[in-house]
Amino acid sequence: MAKKEKNLQDELLHRKYKIPNPFLSWIYYIVGRTHLLGAKYHPIFDIKDSTADCKGPCFLIWNHQSRRDHTFLTTANWPRRLSIVCEYNSFFRSHLHWAFKMGRIIPKKVFCNDMAGVRAMRDIIKQGGCVVFSPEGTSSIWGDQQPIVPGTGRFLKAFNIPVYCGYMQGSYLTNNKICSDDRLGKVYYQQKLLFTKEDLQRLSPEEIENIINKEFWHDDYEWNKEHHIEYKSNGKICTNLADIFYKCPKCGHEFEMDAQGNYIKCTHCGNGATMDDYYDFHPFNKECVIPETPSKWVREERQAIIDEIRKDPNYSFSVKCKVGTLPKDHWVDKSVTSEIVGEGIYTIDHKGVHFIGTKEGKEFKFDLDYKAVWTYPMTVDLTIFSLYINEEYHDFYPDKRVVGKIIMLTEEMHRLHVNKFKNFPWFDYMYENKELGIDE
Repeated sequence: MAKKEKNLQDELLHRKYKIPNPFLSWIYYIVGRTHLLGAKYHPIFDIKDSTADCKGPCFLIWNHQSRRDHTFLTTANWPRRLSIVCEYNSFFRSHLHWAFKMGRIIPKKVFCNDMAGVRAMRDIIKQGGCVVFSPEGTSSIWGDQQPIVPGTGRFLKAFNIPVYCGYMQGSYLTNNKICSDDRLGKVYYQQKLLFTKEDLQRLSPEEIENIINKEFWHDDYEWNKEHHIEYKSNGKICTNLADIFYKCPKCGHEFEMDAQGNYIKCTHCGNGATMDDYYDFHPFNKECVIPETPSKWVREERQAIIDEIRKDPNYSFSVKCKVGTLPKDHWVDKSVTSEIVGEGIYTIDHKGVHFIGTKEGKEFKFDLDYKAVWTYPMTVDLTIFSLYINEEYHDFYPDKRVVGKIIMLTEEMHRLHVNKFKNFPWFDYMYENKELGIDE
């Protein structure tokens, strides 16, 4: 009899999920309180309502700031054992798959119709467990929050169990998608009961989502202007900042910013600044034009995209990319999230996102409109962006550092043409007297 071919994706699809093991949860809790993990970030907890006091099943949602958040969530809710939801592709990384299996972490395909992930959450709820997930679908990219995924309100109403809310401050500044190095400072965590069962029955899905977005909203850069906490970067505070600050605020040229060490500089006009370990900019001279905070710089870039795509009906942005997918018979190396299997040209225009190239030696192309794509599930950093195509995970590795623009451009094309994934109401000024959702 022929040996059955190994299929890791199929194994994960059929895995059964239970509430985490009490002994292993205790070990993780203990380690999380030491300087090996959580304590080195000097977390401060303010727990008004703990999931440990909930006798039945519940959800815990939080404003996802960094890849370190899990340790703060676990510490804050002990002795409640948490069933944490994590992005699907991470289950195939060589250094994570065993830990995720031991910790009974739940996989979920982000920004994708993933019934297997929903069934796993349902199974934990039936067992009386606490399911922990981020409605944003990704950790913070810019230092503030993403709007939550549309449909979250309807999802919570369907299960009708208590919903607790965690609120992070400072976690992004310790570890983010721009530079993966830890920058030790302080992290604050607050938690409360956000919705009772009666609240969920009374409120509409839209009202639930509006409440969550308002509760989650936070800008770590603005927050630290007030708190002035040092986050030690070992001289690398500006490393990779050009991934999000791709447009010079003085001359307007794109992809000519050079960011390394403690400075960022436009190679075209010389505009620039240093940054200290409090995340404060210090312009080179009085002629330099530098936004007050990093998040304000990003919003200026977003405003420029909003205006530009409305002025140009033929707008198109293309970049050459390598394509990566998840193998079925082995784990990927811990330093990557996929294995490269092809290449081609990725294009964003008013009709949607497109790709023409090859995959595994064969022609590979797709055309997806903005009803199918409104943003990207982000993983480790801003050297790649990801997309599920026919529910299969794909990474795209651009040959230029353009991911920051690709994310904002796709989101704003979606808002122009569909606008299901709406921006926050407090950013309505960006769209004043401008069309939204014109294809609906």
